Order: sequence, then C-alpha cells, then structure tokens
Amino acid sequence: MTIHAESLLPVNGPSAALRYALVPVHGPGIAVATVARMLDGGAEGATARVLAPGESLPYGAQPVLLAETTVYGAHCVEALLQRWGPLPKPWLVWVADAPVRPVADARYLVRALEGRLAGVAKVPYLPVLRAVKGPDEALEYKDVQAAAEKLRRTMEGS
Repeated sequence: MTIHAESLLPVNGPSAALRYALVPVHGPGIAVATVARMLDGGAEGATARVLAPGESLPYGAQPVLLAETTVYGAHCVEALLQRWGPLPKPWLVWVADAPVRPVADARYLVRALEGRLAGVAKVPYLPVLRAVKGPDEALEYKDVQAAAEKLRRTMEGS
C-alpha cells in the first residue's frame, strides 16, 4: 500500500464523511471485513472502509492499521510504520488470531511501536469468524456485537 502525504487533498462527496480509513497490513480477510463493519456502525461504508491497494488516504480520515496478533503481523506493522512519513499517527487494531494472548515477541514489538501509533485497540478471538460467509452474518452474533461496541468505545475515547 502506498500512502503519500501530498495526496491528502480535500475530498468531495461520500468520502468527505469518512471517519476511518482501514489499511490491512498483511492482506484482506474475514477479520478485516468484519472490523470495517464494526467501525462503520451500519453506515453502509460511509464512516469506515478498507482502502484498496495503492489508494491514497482520504483527507480527514483517521488511518487504522489492521493486523493479527502474530509476530508476522507485528513485523508488518513495523515495516509499514518505517515508511509512514508525515501522515497522522494511525491506530492499530490488533485482531486476535487464537484464543490465547499474543506471543511475547509480538507483544514487545507492538509495545515498542506505541509511540508511533495514535493507540492500540484489541479485538478478541472471535471463533464465529471461521464459520460465517461474511461480516453481516458475523455481526448477528452477540460476542461480535460486544467486541464491536468495545472497539468503537476504545477508538472514540469514551
């Protein structure tokens, strides 16, 4: 994904209200699509959406990096932050890939990167994501709804 500071121009139309621009650091998947829907809050993509590869960060949108709680995910976040440049500090949404806490190397690396991030929000392991066809179906489950509410509260600071 290429993000250039000079491409941060005011955007007219539906993107003008975009609050969160999501950047999957190591590819799309059901977790990425579900987190996008969690942050969008039923606004049909007007509040939060996943940026396409090579797409510029829309003006006024808070960048959000999405990564799994693996060492590989943490290293992908580090590599992206090394070339981040003068853009606003991104949030990191760290999505659990297993029902255990992240390994020590991943935790330490993310802790070391916290100074370059606006914040770190954690999404717990959601086993239902392995059995659903899409994010809309996932959001029908109470544990996913609870995780979505907690994620929005964390990122909105309340």
